[in-house]
Amino acid sequence: MAAPRIDVAVVGGGPVGLATAIACASRGLRAAVFERQRGAPDKACGEGLTPEGLLALDRLGARRHLDPSMCAPMVGIRYVQDGAAVEGRFRQGMGLGIRRPGLVRALQIAARAAGVELQLGTAVRHVSQAPGAVTLEVDGCSVSAAYAVAADGLHSPLRRSFGLEGVSGRPERWGLRRHYRNVAPGRWVEVHWHADAECYLTPTGPNRLGVAFLFGARTAPRFEALLARFPEVARRLRGAAVDSPLRGAGPLRQLPKDVVAGRVALVGDAAGYVDALTGEGLSLGFACARALAEALAKALTHGPDRLDAYRRAHARLFQAHARSAGGLVWLAQRPPLRRAALRVLARAPALFELALRAVG
Repeated sequence: MAAPRIDVAVVGGGPVGLATAIACASRGLRAAVFERQRGAPDKACGEGLTPEGLLALDRLGARRHLDPSMCAPMVGIRYVQDGAAVEGRFRQGMGLGIRRPGLVRALQIAARAAGVELQLGTAVRHVSQAPGAVTLEVDGCSVSAAYAVAADGLHSPLRRSFGLEGVSGRPERWGLRRHYRNVAPGRWVEVHWHADAECYLTPTGPNRLGVAFLFGARTAPRFEALLARFPEVARRLRGAAVDSPLRGAGPLRQLPKDVVAGRVALVGDAAGYVDALTGEGLSLGFACARALAEALAKALTHGPDRLDAYRRAHARLFQAHARSAGGLVWLAQRPPLRRAALRVLARAPALFELALRAVG
């Protein structure tokens, strides 16, 4: 069999798929990204980057390409419930709220500059493995690669096709997101708590605010009904104009059986997801992308067994995230305990900042 033209084929052109391709290219690998949507795909997400995630964006060469009209600085996180509030500043520097299409476009520019081949508007119909290569069926033709990366999202078709699908864990939670313009975004990511939902406010531009809700399966999934649970947020949005289509996602908790199957590896949401409560999804994804690129570079020389290093790195990174996210979801389901915890943190803000550093 002739040597594959591509070393690494990444299926999915979201931020983590692009980051994986850039990290591979920086290690001398021939990488290509296949994304079924043209342009810059959008999705339901919180759109906040912690300082660690912003540093990763610098390493990828993408930060300088961000559109200022689609970004806003964030100084930290503010939790609000029943009139009580606690704030914690990021000690590692500033974070950034970024509209998802703006982030993707910046990463696309960085990917092209790194030599990554971008195949936008190209759907991958099937991926199969053979000794020494994987074959992608792409819009009526076949593409050969040494390895494939599934970065195709929360409900990854490739994860399912390679028998890596686990079960949707409990509790089952969902998310909705919309943006508003002509509203002061502030400089904090705000988390407003209700008995059966949370509301996230993320600054995503000089006069744009992202509004996202996380809620359980028993809560009516209507944006207006969810907004009515948070009268303080509703007052803030009075007179603001809707700036994006309503988007949703869920169930959020996805735990695959494994993140490697032969010459195929999962990354990003496809490799597992707990909950959006901690706001560290992109930072986690970028860290995993870097670990995967390192393992792929060694696998090209020494064989697929070297992907075990990625399996171990992913387990370490993901388990740390799962502990913090799982703990917050547990607390979210117990309003009296949550109120007591917030009162304690409001009296000891240094303790909250310590918790933020632990999550980071």
